[in-house]
Amino acid sequence: MTPPTPSTTPTPRFDRGRWADAGAQTVRPGVHRIPLPLPDDGLRAVNVYALEGLADGLVLIDGGWSIPESRKALEDALAGLGHDLGEISHILVTHIHRDHYTQAVELRRLLGSRVYLGSGERRGLELLGSLATTQPAGSLQTLLRAGAHELAEQVAAMDHGDFDPSVWEAPDRWLEAEELPFGDSELTVIPTPGHTRGHVVYLDRARGLLFSGDHVLPHITPSIGFELGPTALPLGDYLDSLRLMTTLADARLLPAHGPVGDSVHARVGELLAHHDDRLAETLTVLGDRTLDAHTVAGELGWTRRKLPFADLNAFNQMLAVNETAAHLDVLVARGQARHTRSDDGVDHYTAVPADADPRTAVTG
Repeated sequence: MTPPTPSTTPTPRFDRGRWADAGAQTVRPGVHRIPLPLPDDGLRAVNVYALEGLADGLVLIDGGWSIPESRKALEDALAGLGHDLGEISHILVTHIHRDHYTQAVELRRLLGSRVYLGSGERRGLELLGSLATTQPAGSLQTLLRAGAHELAEQVAAMDHGDFDPSVWEAPDRWLEAEELPFGDSELTVIPTPGHTRGHVVYLDRARGLLFSGDHVLPHITPSIGFELGPTALPLGDYLDSLRLMTTLADARLLPAHGPVGDSVHARVGELLAHHDDRLAETLTVLGDRTLDAHTVAGELGWTRRKLPFADLNAFNQMLAVNETAAHLDVLVARGQARHTRSDDGVDHYTAVPADADPRTAVTG
C-alpha cells in the first residue's frame, strides 16, 4: 500500500552496534534475526525473523524488500542456519510498506509460501491498485492542509520508483486479532494501528517474544499514518496501540529496524514520554498565535540533535510536517487546541488556555 520510502520520522542514520550486518543472529533456540539490506535508505536494513519448529517448514516474520540484494542476503543467512528458501512455508507480515511486504509476495510466487497480513491493510492495497502509484499521496494531502504547498510540489516531483503491481498482490489470508496455531505452538496477532491503519504485531507468549514490526522500534519513532489514504487520528491510534502493549506481559522486543531489546514495556514507556514531550513542545510553539502545521514544524527541533527544520531534506521535511499535524490534531482531540479550516483548505490551530471552558475547544 505505501510508498517505497523510509518508514520512520526524521532521524540521523543510527549505528548502535552492528545490528545491520549480514547474517543470522540467534535470538534464542529456534528464533533467528536476519537483517536484509535497504540500499540508499537511512534505515540501512529491515529485520526478518526465521522461526523453526512452528510449522511444516520455516515461518518468517516480515518478508523484506523485493530486490536481488535482499533475496541473496536471505538465502545466504538461511544457508548458514542449515536451511534454504524452499523451506519457507508461512510469511507473517506486520504491514504493507515495501520493505516488509513485497519480498513476501515474490517468495510466494517462487515457493508457494502462504502470506498473512492484517485486515486493516485491505484498503491500502485497494488504493494501490486503483491509483497505480507508490507516491505518498496521503502524506501529500496532509502537506496541503498544513499549508506546505511548495514542499508538496517538491515531494511530488521526486522519483518514487516504478509501480509494479505484481508485488502488491493480496495476501493468502487477512488477519484479525486472533491466535495462529502452528503445531503445538501459537502466535497471537495483535492489531496496532498508527504507523499504518492495518499494522499488526505477533506475540509469542510461550517464549516471551514480541515481533513488533515498526510499531515499537528501539532507537527511533515510527512515522504516523504513512500511507496512501488519510486516517482520522493516526497519532491517537498509535498512542492507544502503545498503551495496549503495557497491558500484556512484558516481552523481549524483536523490532523491524535495530537490535533486539530486553523489554517492550521499557521502550513503550520511552515512546509515550517522547510523545507527551512533543505535544507539550507543540503547544508551547502555538503560544497565543494561530498557526498552520507547516509553520509549527518550522519552529520545532528535529532528530535527537534538534536540527532546524530548514536543515532537513524535502522528504524528511514532509515527515516532520506530517508528524506535527498529527500532534496538533491530538491536541484538538484533547481539548487543548482548536482548529479552523480556511477557504483554501489549510488547517489553522490555536491553543486553548488551560482555564478555558473545554466546550470552546471545538473544530471550526
